[in-house]
Order: sequence, then C-alpha cells, then structure tokens
Amino acid sequence: MREEKNMAKRIELTVAAIILLGSLLAPCAQAQPVLKLGYSGAGIGSDLLKLIDRSGLWRKHNVDVRAIYLTSGNLMAQTLSSGDIDLTGFDVTAMLNLGVAGAKELKVVAVIINRLEPFFVVRNSVKTAADLKGKRITISRFGSGSEIITRVALRYWKLDPDKDVTFFQSGNTPTRIAALVAGHMDAALVSSTQVQKVVETGCCRVLADLSELPIEYANYGVVVAGSVLKSQRDNVRRFLTALTEGIYVFKTRSESAMAVLKESNSDPQVVRPLYERLAKTMREYPVPEAGGIQTALDSLLNPKARGIRAEEYMDTSLIEEIKKSGFIDRLYGKSG
Repeated sequence: MREEKNMAKRIELTVAAIILLGSLLAPCAQAQPVLKLGYSGAGIGSDLLKLIDRSGLWRKHNVDVRAIYLTSGNLMAQTLSSGDIDLTGFDVTAMLNLGVAGAKELKVVAVIINRLEPFFVVRNSVKTAADLKGKRITISRFGSGSEIITRVALRYWKLDPDKDVTFFQSGNTPTRIAALVAGHMDAALVSSTQVQKVVETGCCRVLADLSELPIEYANYGVVVAGSVLKSQRDNVRRFLTALTEGIYVFKTRSESAMAVLKESNSDPQVVRPLYERLAKTMREYPVPEAGGIQTALDSLLNPKARGIRAEEYMDTSLIEEIKKSGFIDRLYGKSG
C-alpha cells in the first residue's frame, strides 16, 4: 500500500513538473518571427547595427533580427522588392526610388539622420558656390546617391545641375578622390572619414559641410515593406524600440561607440571627430518628418516622383507609440 502511495506521489510530481515546464516554454513557442534586415555599405548603418547587437538590445526587446549585407542600395531595393528581406536600413533615397517605380508598397518608419551628411570638396580655385559654373563634378555613377545629394546641394546654391555643371562617373570613393586630387575633376562629395586626407594634399578645400546646411533630408532611416508592417506590426515596433535605444547607447556611451567605429576606420585620428559628428546628428526621436522625405522625393531623377506627397511613404505611428509610452524620455532622464 505504501509503495502504491509513493508511486502515485511520484506521478503527481512528474505531471506537475511537465505542466511547469510547459508554462516556461510557452513564451518560446510564441517567439516573434525573424525580421530580415537588409543593409548596404560600411559606415554609419553597419556600425549602429554592431553596437545594438553587442549591447544585447535585440534580445532585450524580444526581436529576432537577421542582418543581411547587400553590396549596394540598388541591390537592396531589388531584394526588398522580391520579398527576400522585410525591411531595410539605411538608404532611404534608394528605397523611395523603388517605391516611386511602383515595385513595392513601402513605408519609412524611422529617420535617424535628417540632414545631408558628406562634405562638398572643391579644387582651391573654386572660392564660392557660384564658381562651380562650368566645372566638372565626379560622382560614382548616374542615379547614385552621390549624384542625387550633389544635385540637392547645387539647387540650394541656386545652380542648375543640368546646365551649370558636368557630371562624370568615376566609380568608387578612392577613384573619385584620386580624380579630384589629380585635377581631372573640380569637385566631389567626400565622407567625413576621408575629408582630412584630401585637404592635407594641399589641392583642395571644403566648400561646405553639407550637414550644416539648413536642408531637411531623410538620409538614414528604416523602410519597411507595407505587407510586413501589416502582418508583423508588433515585431516592427520591437525592432524600432531596440533601434531607439541603440541611438541612445551611441550618443551616451562614447567609448563603446568609438570601439565599433575603430573597426571600420583604419585611421585612429578620424574616430573621435567622426563620433562627435554622428552623435550630434543622430536624432533621439527618429520620427519621419514630411520635410525631409519630401526633399528626398524631390531629389529623385525618376519623373514619376514629381507631385508625390511625402505622406504617401510615411508611417509615424509606431515611433509615436514608443514616444508616447515615455520610453525615450526615460532613456534620457527626461521623465517627470
């Protein structure tokens, strides 16, 4: 009899253990689906993703992100169009170009930097923007981001990109810089990591730091396929929450951020100035704004972009929810 009671007791304990284990495993069974994030190029975007990952923020906010490197913004657009990725960071302009072409329903859900980023570097003979008339400007290729941003700057200076200057395709960044330094070209966009080296050659000067121009421009951000935004809304919100905290970590933990920047910049002298520049331009509250997206749309070479309103490609609801929850204010110690 005693043995039967012991057996019954063991069965009860076993059943209880199974029930408890099942309850513990339930959250795993309800785990969020993987979000496939496409990104292109080294620099700001990839560095921010590294920092978020190493800070454990994807895991903290229960979002499973698979970052997929793609070699160009155009390839990233094609991959999003085919449905092989769910969202993209951080080339907003390339994604808007895809949307305007009618290939995919897209929404900009966050804008991390709402300014132009590079330096406009010219030969020493060019003293003012007006002196650019009749000059040769090197770009990577026609339709590229380097051409689009150059056109935005030229229009700001009241120059006609199609009449006042001549564009030349020169390929990648080292090739463009070499053409400028050698005197084959008169102007080029140069990144913050390269500008010091170019100026030190003595051939050239900075005409403008484009980030200081009063131009709103949706430069770096996150674009989501419309179908994903509908089917995985909560998952995308978690992604944006982690992204927002990643911006906070970048802006407030300089040593961690600079450690990541050092990995993609071989010259240690550029790391601190680059960090300070990025920490200044990254936005605490990365909400898409109509002005910046409209400027990006207006800069597109596709005639179909004419007359399109920024609101057609914006969805601010998720980032606004995060803001209204008090999450961002708590991060920065602004909550009452």
